[in-house]
Amino acid sequence: MSHVGVPRGEAAPASPRRPERSRAARCLALVTAGVLGLPALAGCSSGDEETRGVTVPQDIAPAGREQVADGGTVRWAVDTTPATLNTFQADADASTTRVAGAVLPSLFTLDERGRPQRNPDYLESAEIVEREPKQVVLYKLNQQAVWSDGREIGAPDFVAQWRALNGRDTAYWTARNAGYERIERIERGASDLEVRVTFAKPYADWRSLFTPLYPKDVMGRPGSFNDGARSKLQQTAGPFMLKELDRAAGRTTLVRNPRWWGQPSKLDTLVFRTVTRDKRTAALAAGELDIADIGRGTADRLALAARDAGAKGQQLNHGPGAAVTPASALRSWAVAHGSSEELAEAEIQARRKSREAIERYAEEQSALRGFVIRKSLEPAYTQLALNGTSGPLTDDRVRRAVARAIDRRALAEAVLKPLGLPAHPLGSHLALAGQDAYADSSGALGDQDTQAAQALLADAGWKPGGAATGRDADGAKAGSAAEKKEKKKQSEADDGMYIVGDEGDGDSKPGGRSYGTESGAYVLAPAPAAALQGRALRMQARFISAKGSTKGSAEGSTDGKRTEENADGKKKGGVAGAYAPQGTPAPRAKDAARGPLGKDGKALTLRFVLPSGPGSESLRTVGEKISGMLERVGVRTEMVKVSDDSYFKDHIASGDYDLALYSWPATAYPATDARPIFAKPEPAADGTLVVEQNYTRVGTDHIDQLFDQAMTELDEKAARDLVKRADARIWAAAGSIPLFQRPELVAVKPGLVNAGAFGFAAPRYQDIGFKKAETAGRGKN
Repeated sequence: MSHVGVPRGEAAPASPRRPERSRAARCLALVTAGVLGLPALAGCSSGDEETRGVTVPQDIAPAGREQVADGGTVRWAVDTTPATLNTFQADADASTTRVAGAVLPSLFTLDERGRPQRNPDYLESAEIVEREPKQVVLYKLNQQAVWSDGREIGAPDFVAQWRALNGRDTAYWTARNAGYERIERIERGASDLEVRVTFAKPYADWRSLFTPLYPKDVMGRPGSFNDGARSKLQQTAGPFMLKELDRAAGRTTLVRNPRWWGQPSKLDTLVFRTVTRDKRTAALAAGELDIADIGRGTADRLALAARDAGAKGQQLNHGPGAAVTPASALRSWAVAHGSSEELAEAEIQARRKSREAIERYAEEQSALRGFVIRKSLEPAYTQLALNGTSGPLTDDRVRRAVARAIDRRALAEAVLKPLGLPAHPLGSHLALAGQDAYADSSGALGDQDTQAAQALLADAGWKPGGAATGRDADGAKAGSAAEKKEKKKQSEADDGMYIVGDEGDGDSKPGGRSYGTESGAYVLAPAPAAALQGRALRMQARFISAKGSTKGSAEGSTDGKRTEENADGKKKGGVAGAYAPQGTPAPRAKDAARGPLGKDGKALTLRFVLPSGPGSESLRTVGEKISGMLERVGVRTEMVKVSDDSYFKDHIASGDYDLALYSWPATAYPATDARPIFAKPEPAADGTLVVEQNYTRVGTDHIDQLFDQAMTELDEKAARDLVKRADARIWAAAGSIPLFQRPELVAVKPGLVNAGAFGFAAPRYQDIGFKKAETAGRGKN
């Protein structure tokens, strides 16, 4: 399944970035009224399994190195050819990261559960050796670790990377620097193999630094940083080294590094080939690839190919020939042999093209039998984004209503169940199932509840017939130019919720101090006034009573699927025209909205923007299901499909949408990586809005404070607790709704081992290879 992923590190063009907060993830591309105290929001999960989440192991056909043959070439499909080989530049993407992982030092790599682990190929140890008066981390380097030119990896490389990325020298064109700006100094330790890093401010995510580590020749001067590592890497220090980057051919070639001190790579050559998703089925069938991430359509083709392996010579009952029936074949023959020469010639040509397509499809299916599908869950999640600066969604009650109208479990099942993967909705914005920081905090917003959603909409003033005084409801569009000119509205600015146009002194930060400057000691803002507390409690009580009444009537009706009965046992209602004159509408579901909602003569219609590309079919299907769920509570959607190229830049980043679906990569460092995604937007001096990567434009002071505290908390358990509390606040703000973890489907040659659906874990490129013939043969017996 292909999704649109959002590259962290790219902000809306109109909004200047704050360098001290920017950090791109290494990737491609995350019931209360919001005013209850933090402890009440921190523990809103239920059930042990739901709290921990359900994990899926990686699927890579693991094999010991003694079972892997030496030599060979693997051709690996990637989405793009790297625009740069410097992962710290703005146009770095997933292909940049993949190359860097094979040729440059990674001091810490992620395991299957997304936990950072020391990489012994580069580090003998790395630990905090001092906490007071300042945090000091001591790195002890592997004494064999050298660059490809023979020079030892050491403190000069650490110093050069820190100076390039700490944000003080604007001549460096950096896209991210989070963590490096906290370093005060770097110095040599007791020997050349020791590096001491002293932090000016405590930094919990210190393991995220210096991965990848570049040589000082790249980082030492702005010129070499900006341009020197875009197309070549003169010095590398991984199991592979760069041989060639051919952008014209869409090919990046890596070869075995002769100076690598660790276990040598099994492969001679690793080739990353740029093949777009819509062309991968043909490339696999043509024998041009050995491994490729694939979507649902290609996976279905591979599954059918495996199923048909024993059908020798039989015509396939799928593909272009499946639509040919005896009747249609007879008609075609009659036209081809009829009296009209013009029609006959056209039919003969059509029959020829159809025959060629059927033969080509059969040949491809035969070739696809040479691949297997390895599957897991990708370290990324798909979310529904609600633009908090757009029309009705400026009202947090409407956002919460939209969220509570959506059956997230049904969406997860629609996407994951057909693939044989666990179908569980994601309960966190900041961690995935299996990670230590994961906790299902969705209870801070509430489960799917149609009646509660309708009550929230009614409380916000959206009621049946509210659009009758204006244009016809079918023609009203919240995303129209007229509605976009309407002044943006918001209810109470509780919990420090950002309100566009309200730039007064209503900041709830203690003492009015700016928490973007991070002093290292923070105090959470006190709970809002008692009146707001009372309002929240009354709303919560109303929701609970609504839930109770729903449960009480469950036997009589299940979301309108069962009809009510009269006292005599006869069922009431029925289909249109069954018991009434033709044209009588079918009875409305018990909890469905009575037509579209409106207010002040305007219908409640949200502009739902989706990508239109060939790899986004599944995303559009999810969007259509969400649209149907919203229709049930009276919220109409205007589905707008735009090109993949413009989807993020022209719509998501610029805020030109009401609802949108896109994906965020997961991270092992949520306090650092996720903060820009959920940071409260701030007005710039020129009147624009600085959103960082918070494309929903919904944020609160408390969320920022919790991230800041987690970033400085060196006790790992306490830091995780702060992250979980921040996630509960994010749920309550209802700016983004996590839906499900994305499926990871990979087509692989059966003999290729230690490669496939990696999940969270970083690939060990030196272990990837083809299984020895004798061990492969024994494995079949």
